[in-house]
Amino acid sequence: MTSRPAGLRADARRNREHLIATATEVFASGDRTISLDAIAKRAGVGSATLYRHFPTREDLVEEIYRDQIRPLRDEARALLASEPPVGALHAWMGRFAAWATERRGLGEALVAMSATGRFGTGPVCDEVQQILGELLDAGARAGQLRGDIDPIDVGSMLAGLLSVAGGPEHREQLDRMLAILIDGLRIRAGAATGRAGQGLR
Repeated sequence: MTSRPAGLRADARRNREHLIATATEVFASGDRTISLDAIAKRAGVGSATLYRHFPTREDLVEEIYRDQIRPLRDEARALLASEPPVGALHAWMGRFAAWATERRGLGEALVAMSATGRFGTGPVCDEVQQILGELLDAGARAGQLRGDIDPIDVGSMLAGLLSVAGGPEHREQLDRMLAILIDGLRIRAGAATGRAGQGLR
């Protein structure tokens, strides 16, 4: 379900939700050339309505991403409840990769945002970092994962792997690289556990 900002009338909420749903379909199709005006037309609303809700393309992409990534937090917690933390982290990374593969058009839009410096410090990136932080903290408390790992660094490495082998045709390669990444996060004898017990802020 899409977010519903406080204060919007029912018709304005419907327009916003319809715009998000239409744009999601457009980006999922991989069409990177379609304009915001064309998205508004396809959604059956005026361009002024679209720009009132989403002044820039980046605002629209961020809202789509934020709306669709929320279930991944629930998946992370379900994995932690059923698997050891290191296994939960590995499984979640695989699910995140599958999620990103299914939304390659959206992923490409996010990569373009990253190149301009827009994506990386906002609420969308914060959501990914918080999920990774929760998984890493659980692993550190269990003595399975290093305690000196910044989730921002892990997120950046995961994004790098997806940029190289994010397509379905590269899944075997991605699985091998994820295994290497997880191995590098495992605790070694005498390693510091600075994140252990910090929990999710």
